[in-house]
Amino acid sequence: MPQMDSIVQYTLELLEPLGPVQARSMFGGWGFYYGGMVFGLIVQGRFYLKADDVSRPAFEAAGCEQWTYDGGKGKGPTQMPYWTPPADASDDAHALLPWARRAVEAAQRAAAKKAAKKAPAAKKAPTAKKAPATKKAPAAKKAATAKKAATAKKAATAKKTPARKAAKSSRTAKRS
Repeated sequence: MPQMDSIVQYTLELLEPLGPVQARSMFGGWGFYYGGMVFGLIVQGRFYLKADDVSRPAFEAAGCEQWTYDGGKGKGPTQMPYWTPPADASDDAHALLPWARRAVEAAQRAAAKKAAKKAPAAKKAPTAKKAPATKKAPAAKKAATAKKAATAKKAATAKKTPARKAAKSSRTAKRS
């Protein structure tokens, strides 16, 4: 694991009032976790906080910058849901705290949304009940029944042929 640089250590100090925050290296940058969820990043030396539809207007109104990167192969810039904190909060732990809380709340909403998508189908609205399926005989019973039917058919056919009758009567005559 790469050693934390001074920017990561300083950012962790600024985030102390929030509570137990962990930093982990990821994709050439650093992720900041609270409660097991990523709520902030350091990418190319800049600190970003997670935002969503609820919190994004506050970041925009404060003049924060959104993290964008070049998508490559003609895709153009890709916008990510992370924003810089306001300029006056970037060096003040108490000014940063409400912004960090917004980011944690955005991460929690994203996790709840993801969990709702993965909810089992049983939680969905009940549908009309299907008619009960008819019971089918197990495969072994079917095979035994088919075998008996084939044997009975052979026996019936054997009884009907004159050559069989003659052979049977000659065997019976020899026994007596």
